[in-house]
This record gives sequence, C-alpha cells and structure tokens, in this order.
Amino acid sequence: MAGGASGGARGGTRGRTGGRRMPRAVREQQMMDAAVRTFGQRGYRAASMDEIAELAGVSKPLVYLYLHSKEELFTACIRREAQALLAAVERAVEPGLSADRQLWAGLTAFFAYAAEHPDAWSVLHRQARSHGEPFALEVAAMRDEIVAFVAVLLEAAAREAGSPGPPGERDIAGLAQALVGAAESLAAWVNESGTVSAKEAAATLMNFAWVGLGDLIKGERWSPH
Repeated sequence: MAGGASGGARGGTRGRTGGRRMPRAVREQQMMDAAVRTFGQRGYRAASMDEIAELAGVSKPLVYLYLHSKEELFTACIRREAQALLAAVERAVEPGLSADRQLWAGLTAFFAYAAEHPDAWSVLHRQARSHGEPFALEVAAMRDEIVAFVAVLLEAAAREAGSPGPPGERDIAGLAQALVGAAESLAAWVNESGTVSAKEAAATLMNFAWVGLGDLIKGERWSPH
C-alpha cells in the first residue's frame, strides 16, 4: 500500500509545491484540514475517506498510509481541534488583568473560535459526542481542561473580592462547570443564528454570570470598559 500511495502522490502536480514534494508534516495537516471540513459538514458516519482524499488532493491510499483508519483520523481531528481551542482561550487571557477582564477575554476567544471554525466546532460538540465512547472521552478531556482553567479564574475573582467567606473548592468547581456548560450552549446558538457576534455572546454570559440574574433583570450590566 505504501508504494501505491507514494506513486499516487508523485503522479501529478497535486503532490508537489513549486516542483518539490510537500513535506510529510505539511501534507498531514492538509489531510486533516480536509477531514475536519468533511466530518464537520457531512457527519462522521456519512463522511468517506474518498471524499477526504479528494478534498485534500491526494490518493486514498496516502490518507491511510499517513493517518491510518477513519476512526484514528477522526480521533486525531478531535485532538487537534481541542488543542487549538484551548490554546486560543489561554492566549487571550492576560495574567495582569483583573479577574472579570480575564474571564471576558477567555469567553470572547471561546465564542470567536467557535464562530470562525464552524467545522471544528461541529466535530467537537456534535459529531464526537454522538458517535461512541472513545470519541466522547476525547472531548470530555478537553472540557475538563477548560473547566479547570475557568476554576482558576473564579478563584482569582474570589481573592480579588476579598470576601470574608469565599466560596469553597466544591462551589468553585460547580460554578466552573455551570459556566462552561452555558458557554457551550450559547456558542451552539450563536453559530446557528449567524447574527450574534462573539463579543455579544461573551457580554450575554458575563452579564448572566458576573452581574447575576437578579441584578440583570433590574437593568444592571457589566461592561469591559
């Protein structure tokens, strides 16, 4: 199979860039880009390796040679997109900011990533969770990392507030779970609506989480300014 795959890659201009063969790492990313797009738009079960290979501009044997089975390819896509989402959120949060500004920055980055990468979002929050335990566990691991990250921000907020009775570890964990769950649901709604920006979504959740439902109904609002 390896010989056939290499021959297929050499057999035309698709396997070359400027007269030279494309490096393996670059080719793998190209295949995974095609896979994320196909899985995200077609769904895991409906997507085929033929479609992915055609979109990537390579032969199907080459996809199998580099990325093995459909299941392994899907798992690799989940891991790559999960790492990218986590990195986007972590990059956005500057340690020197106040706790509320850090949370605002993280939420804005989260919603922006979901909106700017709809196929990746579909892979992570639709396909992976509905096609078996191995895939769902990969997404659960990513979610646990986000929850832990949010918990750190909430602990910092409690310290900033200087409350004589700050929430305990269990309360912080519960609040972090609730906030991440709300962000996931809101991101799905934002992507489906197509009319709400990442900043608008982040403001909605900041008002709900930071100001509180009771004060929000009374007209109070949180502002990044």
